[in-house]
Amino acid sequence: MHIHILGICGTFMGGLATIARQAGHKVTGCDANVYPPMSGQLHAQGIDLIEGYGAEQIGLAPDLWVIGNVVTRGNPLMEEVLDRGEPYVSGPQWLAEHILRSKWVLAVAGTHGKTTTSAMLAWILDAADMNPGYLIGGVPQNFGTSARLTDSRFFVIEADEYDTAFFDKRSKFLHYRAKTAILNNLEFDHADIFVDLAAIEQQFHHFVRTIPRSGMIVTNGIDTALTRVLAKGCWTPIEQFGASRGWQAKEMDSETFGVSFAGEELAKVRWSLIGEHNRSNALAAIAAARHVGIDPGAACAALERFANVKRRMELRGTVAGVAVFDDFAHHPTAIATTLEGLRQKVGKARILAVLEPRSNTMKLGVMKDALPGSLAEADLVYCYSANLGWDPRGVLAPLGAKAVCHGDLDTLIAAVVAAARPGDQILVMSNGGFGGIHQKLLDRLGA
Repeated sequence: MHIHILGICGTFMGGLATIARQAGHKVTGCDANVYPPMSGQLHAQGIDLIEGYGAEQIGLAPDLWVIGNVVTRGNPLMEEVLDRGEPYVSGPQWLAEHILRSKWVLAVAGTHGKTTTSAMLAWILDAADMNPGYLIGGVPQNFGTSARLTDSRFFVIEADEYDTAFFDKRSKFLHYRAKTAILNNLEFDHADIFVDLAAIEQQFHHFVRTIPRSGMIVTNGIDTALTRVLAKGCWTPIEQFGASRGWQAKEMDSETFGVSFAGEELAKVRWSLIGEHNRSNALAAIAAARHVGIDPGAACAALERFANVKRRMELRGTVAGVAVFDDFAHHPTAIATTLEGLRQKVGKARILAVLEPRSNTMKLGVMKDALPGSLAEADLVYCYSANLGWDPRGVLAPLGAKAVCHGDLDTLIAAVVAAARPGDQILVMSNGGFGGIHQKLLDRLGA
C-alpha cells in the first residue's frame, strides 16, 4: 500500500511513518516545515518528503491519505482530497487498524511524563528480551529513534489526549484499545481544544471505558482529577502508585530509591535521573511491566541503565564552567518540577531559567498567572516574549528584577551570556526548537 501522510514531521505522525515503512508500505509525506531531527529520521527510512501542501501532490495517487491533526480545512491539498472523494483516514485510526489490532498495547497517558514513562516502559520490556514495538513522542536515548515495529506482540505507545484530526475530535488514545494503561496525572492543558479540566476528564473516562477487564490500569493514587475520572466508572483492575496501599518510592540518597508494593520492599534503583517526578514515572513503568510478566527486580535493574529521553533535562554542553540544559517543560507544573529537580542536583549554584512560552495553552495565556510561582527556584529568569497574546513583563513582575523579557532572540541570548558566570546552570525550557538557542548560547559563552 502507498500512503501519503499530511503533517508527517510531527512527532506522532513521523513515528507512524517510520512504523508504516517498517511494515512494508510505501510511504511519502508532506509538511509545512521539513527539518531535523524528524526529517533525518524519515530520510533514513527511505521516506520521500515534500515541503508544503501543494494541491499538485494529488498526482502522487496514493492508495490512502493519512491526515495529521495539524491539517485544517482550507489546506489546499486536503481540499483537493475532499473534492475528488479520495480515501483518507486519521493517523491514530490507521495505526489502530493496521498495526495495533494484533498487539498487547501498553498505553501511557497523562498531562506530564508520558514520553519519559513510555521510554522507561519500552526499555524495561526490551531488557527483558520482549523486543517491543513502540511509538513515543520523543527520542529515547537507549533506542535512538522515536518509533519501531517488531514482531513482538507487545507495543508501547504514548497515549495523547489531544484531538485526532479536524474530522475526528475524539482524543487520540481512544483509538488504541490499550490492555495495560498508565494514568500518570491530569491537569488542565490544551486550552485551544478543551474548555476546562472537566472536559479533559471526560475524555479520560472514555479512555477508561475502552480498557478490558482482563487488562490493568496503573494510576497515580494521589491525583484528585484521576480519582474523579475513575469514580465515573471503571471495569478494570487498578494498581496505584504514590499511595500508601500501592507502589511507593523511598528516596535513600540523591541517586538511589527503594521500590515497594503494598508495604513490601521489592528492589532498589540507582540512577542519575533527578526529581520525584522521575521516581513516580519509574513506579508506573515498573507496575505496568509486572502486568506483562516482568519481575519488579528485573525492571529496577533495567532502569539503572535507562538513559532518559532527548530534551528531558539533556545537558547540551558546558563552556567556561557554565552548563546548558535543554528541557521540554512548557506547562507551569512541569516548569516547577524541572526546576525543583535541578535545584536538588546543583544545590546553591545559580540557575538561569530561559523560557519560551510556545505551546498553544501558554500562548493563549490561560496559565500565565501560575508562571511566577513555577519559576521560584530560578535565580534569574529570561522570557522570550515574541508572539504572545499577553504581557509577560506584567505577569512576571512579582519576580522583581530577577525576571527579564525580550522579544528579540539575539537580545535575549546576549542578556543571558552577559549574566552567566562559572558554576551557573542555564536551563532552557521550550516545546519547540527555540531558534537553536542552545548552541547559540554555547557558542557565545565560548567566545
